[in-house]
This record gives sequence, C-alpha cells and structure tokens, in this order.
Amino acid sequence: MRPVVCRVVSVARELKDVTTLVLEPPADEAPFTFLPGQFNMLWAPGVGESAISISGSADEPRRIVHTIRSIGPVTQALCGLNRGDELAIRGPFGTAWPVAEAEGHDVVFVAGGIGLAPLRPALLHVLARRNRYGRVALLYGARSPADLLFQKDLESWRGRFDVTVEVTVDRAEAGWHGRVGFVTNLVDLPQLSPSESVAFVCGPELMMRFSCRELARRGIPTDRIHVSLERNMKCGCGLCGHCQLGPVFVCKDGPVFPLREVASLVTVREL
Repeated sequence: MRPVVCRVVSVARELKDVTTLVLEPPADEAPFTFLPGQFNMLWAPGVGESAISISGSADEPRRIVHTIRSIGPVTQALCGLNRGDELAIRGPFGTAWPVAEAEGHDVVFVAGGIGLAPLRPALLHVLARRNRYGRVALLYGARSPADLLFQKDLESWRGRFDVTVEVTVDRAEAGWHGRVGFVTNLVDLPQLSPSESVAFVCGPELMMRFSCRELARRGIPTDRIHVSLERNMKCGCGLCGHCQLGPVFVCKDGPVFPLREVASLVTVREL
C-alpha cells in the first residue's frame, strides 16, 4: 500500500506517556476513508514504522487522528512530533467494529486504559447516528484518575441524556469522588437488555478476558461480543508473523474479532 505523507496539524499531550496526533493528508490526495477499529502504519522518520489504531471519527476524512502510547523507539519518536512536522502513513488495515450490524441493538463499550482509543471511532459513529441504536453505555476503567484518557470527551458524553457513562479507577487519589475498582465491576448492565445487546471490548488482555466473561455471564451472546486484540502488530499484512496468535494473524485477520473466534486464544500469555 502506497505511503502518504501527512502533516501534523494538532498535538495533544493526553497523559504523561500518551499523545494524540491529528494528521492532514495532502490537498491533492483523495479523502482518507476508514472503518472504526482499523489501524494505520505510521512511519517515524529515520526510526521505523508502528501499527497504530485510528482514534478519530470516520466522518472526518481530512482529519486522521491517532492516540499513541510511548513504549519504544518508534512510538517515542511519534509522540515527539510537533505541529507542522510530516510523517508517512500506510493504511487503513484490519477488520472493523461491526457498527452496522449493531444497529437496532443496545450497545455497550467496555474499555480499559488506552483501549478507549481504538473504541472511540465506534462510539463516535454510534453517537452520530444515535436514533439507529437502542440504549448505549460506556464502561471505562483506568489505573488512576491521572490515567483517564480523553477526559473532555468523557465529560461531554456523560453530559448527554442518551448515553450512560460509568468510570472507575483501580486506585483513587486525593480529590477523586468517583468509583474505585475494576471495570469488570461495572458490567452490571441494569439499564441494558443483555439478550439484545452488542458489546465492544478493548484494553489489557487480562481486563478483556474477565470483562468478556462477565458480559457473557450477564447474558450477552458470545457472537455479539467483539474484542480488539492489537497484539504485537508489526508489518500490517501478516507477512512477518510477529503477531501470529495460534491460527490467526492479528494484523491481517483482526484486530477486531468476534469473541467466539478467539475465546480460547486470549488466554495465551505469550506468542
């Protein structure tokens, strides 16, 4: 896939190690289209490429948004970019959240930590077409109040009357008046109809494993629970084998999977 050189038009330091870049493609390029849940390969000049999920709205093809955690040389270089810098992207790659199939159902989003970033395009899609869905809930957990991602978005979504937003942290800090505990404790779903619900889950694998177990225990059919694995993706097309998980390649066959396809695989600790 041909790389496209984009310009950084906005930089937001979300957390101490998480940065959101808004990229603008060249004016002579076709609008960038993608599906919620897909990812791009971002090239840090002189350092290398990394697979990064798209965290912006698919309804804004001139704004390509990525939220990046600095965990290695490539992501560290990407997080160090400034407004006006350029970088090349290839994409989009991968499978998407089944937002069209979820129409007519209640939808619950379960996110842990930076897992909210790959879920954000799907949530924005649903909220922009709110009358097509039943009840909508976002259940979000982070390690501490300082680790909550997209805090302005959380405040905005919580201010709506047509979406339930529940937030919890593993450990509280001074001034925190919200919930304390794991996100799995939020999966009570009194406001949703489990048999008519669709669930989208993204976060640390341990969190996803126990969240999916709770969602299924509450009555959501496993074929309507979807997870985004995003594990060790490197080449973006399944050639390098770096992300192979049993019989699947996460970058090529995923990163979004129905739980029933990967339920036995998400318990694997190492590839």
